[in-house]
Amino acid sequence: MIAAMVFAVDMLLKQHVENTKKMHEEETLPGGRAVVRRYHNRGAFLNLGEKAGALVRACSLGLTVAATILFVATLTCKGSALLKTGLALLLGGAFSNTYDRLYRKYVVDYFSFRTGIRVLDRIVFNLADFAIMLGALCVVVSA
Repeated sequence: MIAAMVFAVDMLLKQHVENTKKMHEEETLPGGRAVVRRYHNRGAFLNLGEKAGALVRACSLGLTVAATILFVATLTCKGSALLKTGLALLLGGAFSNTYDRLYRKYVVDYFSFRTGIRVLDRIVFNLADFAIMLGALCVVVSA
């Protein structure tokens, strides 16, 4: 359920941003610290591999399949709730971003923070990215 919810909510947010925002258009959220903007990431994390789209798509698909196999293997294990939760979060994010890479040829990113640090302010991410980071943290802590 966690993976499906992350996937569904992220896909809805991506579609909303694609339909309502122009590229790089910014909308500052109440409080002024968060920004919604439409951005197409054609690479991986921080646009790494932007010019090697086929390789990025293949790696994304391979890692998503590997994480799915690991998740299925843990389903029958007693305990390990943190591991299962982490893998579910990871999978929800991975499915969403991999779907984008395979069908759109880019990942829709839409959220950033205003920190006052220029290099950090330029980073744009999505719910899937956040779920992947949180999921990976849960997996590491569970180990």
